[in-house]
Amino acid sequence: MTGRPVQGRPEPGPLTRCVGDPDVFAAEHWGRAPLLTRNGAGFRDLLDLDGIDDLLSRRGLRTPFIRMAKAGQVLDSSSFTAPGGVGAEIGDQVRDDKVAALFGEGATVVLQALHRTWPPVIDFCTRLAAELGHPVQANSYVTPPSSRGFSAHYDVHDVFVLQLAGRKHWTIHAPVLADPLRDQGWGQRSAAVAAAAEQPPVIDAVLEPGDALYLPRGWLHAATALGEVSAHLTVGIHVVTRFALVEALMALVADDPALRATLPLGIDVADPAALAPHLDSVRAALVDALGRVSDDAVARRVRRRVWSGGRPEPVGVVAGTAFAAGLAVGDAVRLRVGLPHRLRHAGEQVVLELADREVALPAFTEEAVRALLGGDAVAVGSLPKMEEADQIVLVRRLLREGVVVPAGRP
Repeated sequence: MTGRPVQGRPEPGPLTRCVGDPDVFAAEHWGRAPLLTRNGAGFRDLLDLDGIDDLLSRRGLRTPFIRMAKAGQVLDSSSFTAPGGVGAEIGDQVRDDKVAALFGEGATVVLQALHRTWPPVIDFCTRLAAELGHPVQANSYVTPPSSRGFSAHYDVHDVFVLQLAGRKHWTIHAPVLADPLRDQGWGQRSAAVAAAAEQPPVIDAVLEPGDALYLPRGWLHAATALGEVSAHLTVGIHVVTRFALVEALMALVADDPALRATLPLGIDVADPAALAPHLDSVRAALVDALGRVSDDAVARRVRRRVWSGGRPEPVGVVAGTAFAAGLAVGDAVRLRVGLPHRLRHAGEQVVLELADREVALPAFTEEAVRALLGGDAVAVGSLPKMEEADQIVLVRRLLREGVVVPAGRP
């Protein structure tokens, strides 16, 4: 099967599969310039045309997990959804026959949020996000022969385009706005985008199955299927920017009374001369307040936002509960892939900070907890400076908190 590693070699990580050499990618392309990688290994293990049919016809998909577009316009969801019948009367479920009719007329199918609905893509995105340190999402675009789903546009996040099936002709143009932020979408600059798309492209290439294309946010792109059904996976990277630090700083200086003071009664805010003395005062107070904001406070605010932007590796609810209940010496566990965390001291305790809560543990468990957070599989009974009975209690607690997952029994 395509996409499997050569026998005896370690399986390449998701980033390596997308870019080849991660070090070269980080130095020369990340956030800077597009990269087209011809690897030929394939991505069919993530999703293929049979899997797409399965999603459309047997998985009970609802909006917004699907949308359709034709000639650059998004179609109204009522044209391809309906109630699901007895026991599933919800009105916005996918009607596969309606999707098939629209697809036959040239409409593109967009399967959204596959990082939440399709297991191979869930696992791939979880591992990729852990490698990148930035949240990711995944959509698949399925285009009929010789059709274009969307006209030239740009995204406000970086993307990896992974060609799954068929061939697709891509044209890439330089940004009309470098490094756009989340609220600086291409629709605000549609005329400039259309004009730029008329110029010679930076990249003009046909993607074959197994090819990968990296585009930093802001780079214009459009694609057309060639002669057969084409499907690609777009992995969106919601990059954390310096502006996220600006936003955190601005939120934190709101604690300063000098920056919350009311402007004078009757002030004309349209008059620059009337505002000038107050702006001078605010600038001085702002510089002073920014100087008092700690790095730790900024980190806490930013990580709260970033950590909540994705989900770690799924847990087996039934199997995991049974494993925890029967936990014994020799059973192995490992850190849940993609779980953001931080361990800190708090008096007589160590506190494990997670995206949505904190887990307080006795201070004597610290070395054992650090061993469990290391990423490798660890057997109960081998944790440092703890009796075996205490190790069982600790590991069972972390299993039930969703921090570690089963890694096997002897």
